[in-house]
Amino acid sequence: MFVIVLGIAMSVLDTSIVNLALPGIARDLQASAAQSVWVVNAYQVATLGLLLPCAMLGDLVGYRRVYLSGLALFTGASLGCVLADSLPTLAFWRAVQGLGSAGIMGVNAALVRRIYPARLLGRGVALNSVVVATAAVAGPSVSAVILSLGPWPWLFALNLPLGLLVLWLGYGALPHNATARPQGVGLSWPDVLMNMLMFGLVFLGADMLGRRVGAAPTAGGLATGLALLSAGIAVGVVYLRRQWRLPVPLFPVDLLRIPVFRLSMCTSVGAFAAQMLAYVGLPFFLLDGLGRSPVEAGLLITAWPLGTVVAAPLAGRLIGRYPDGLLGGIGLGLFASGLGLLALLPAHPTGADIVWRMALCGMGFGLFQSPNNHTIVTSAPVHRSGGASGMLGTARLTGQTTGAVILAMIFSVADAHDGRGPAIALGLAALFACVAAGFSLRRLRHGVRGKSE
Repeated sequence: MFVIVLGIAMSVLDTSIVNLALPGIARDLQASAAQSVWVVNAYQVATLGLLLPCAMLGDLVGYRRVYLSGLALFTGASLGCVLADSLPTLAFWRAVQGLGSAGIMGVNAALVRRIYPARLLGRGVALNSVVVATAAVAGPSVSAVILSLGPWPWLFALNLPLGLLVLWLGYGALPHNATARPQGVGLSWPDVLMNMLMFGLVFLGADMLGRRVGAAPTAGGLATGLALLSAGIAVGVVYLRRQWRLPVPLFPVDLLRIPVFRLSMCTSVGAFAAQMLAYVGLPFFLLDGLGRSPVEAGLLITAWPLGTVVAAPLAGRLIGRYPDGLLGGIGLGLFASGLGLLALLPAHPTGADIVWRMALCGMGFGLFQSPNNHTIVTSAPVHRSGGASGMLGTARLTGQTTGAVILAMIFSVADAHDGRGPAIALGLAALFACVAAGFSLRRLRHGVRGKSE
């Protein structure tokens, strides 16, 4: 489990760790700010587009093999990032990193299911959830520490010793698949290509539209964004219709036919959209809206991940005693309450006023995530653990991408620096959390039967 924890932490952390370094990267590599965004986008598009193929590959050839191959690729690509001398080169190696990350994320939850006995699986999922949630919000803080000690290549150099350590430990510790490879099932490369195109085009189109809304007109900017988004949707229609007819599809529509799995996915997308809306908007809210210093803002925000770290293990112990849908609904209700209270903060709040609201958000999110992930992992048949694991990561990245695009739209029509835009973002995040709570509570109607269909 130590191997799982370190591997997924590196993978999730690298999603956001370079954000703070983008101005320095653009300056050193003589690129524009707009071009430097590809350092982030290349990683996210590659991860999102290849997550499900890597998950299915885990079902076919073994989760251990896919995990270690992804980790080796991720570590090697980190060296490429360290040595990159131009922005296109750096973006290329970030895309290769994203491919490695897809291998790690795609089978991560499936390996947790193999590592823990059924009676303790809730605790394993809780530990995994704590690591993912903490790493997802720790990127800027870790980046700030590293950049205070050295230049931006150090952000990637950190992965080299850690990656080699995890590879060495993983070869001796990770379990093999318990089930044999399904007969007559394999990866279809046209399906892999359509999966990549669907996620990649939709992500890039939505991202471009989010950056264009309310901005000064640019030649073809809006048209390009709409064209990319439309093309992604068109590819998705063809792709999903093809998947619907397959006995073991790459995009696991067979799992989405299970009501409790489908509701859990909707819950996850809504919750992570709320998390991204809030967590990216909060620095603007604290720094510009409330006039806090960067150090103060960082310390105040720390209450959120600390709340998650406290609540997630408790949720892991409650799994099995109470329905996952109930635990998730209560957690998301607390999460929505914390977000709403942050949006309604008085003009001159004390540090304590902010901290307890942040902690409430973190505790609510921690109480939701572990039971929700437990349902996603266990509601799938054992031989489809890879597909469930891939969908778990896909839901998280889809929700975070949705939240980031909506936040860009909000900031383009409401000032991000006077507190108004971030307050709107926090209020909308609370609404997303409420909707996700509704999806979670609907799972109570399906009960045990929903899990075993």
